[in-house]
Amino acid sequence: MKITVEFGGGAELLFDNKKHYDVELPENTEWTLGRLLFWLKDNLLKERPELFLQDNSVRPGILVLINDTDWELMDTVKYEIQPNDSILFISTLHGG
Repeated sequence: MKITVEFGGGAELLFDNKKHYDVELPENTEWTLGRLLFWLKDNLLKERPELFLQDNSVRPGILVLINDTDWELMDTVKYEIQPNDSILFISTLHGG
């Protein structure tokens, strides 16, 4: 299943400073956003997982948009990913 994953607001620094990934997920698995988070950690995250994940979700301060809609409206980690979804992670955490 093909999806697009994007990072912004500094989150891309954790993912090899790359903002856009075209991802092909195995078809034989039911993909929720929660499962995708751990797939991202295991396959794309290059450093500091504690800055991206907390328990079974993203850290507070990271906005998640699914097809330009806040994931809070889409059942967060329980959202079932669909082919061609676009998922965007934006960090709102910045040094001062």
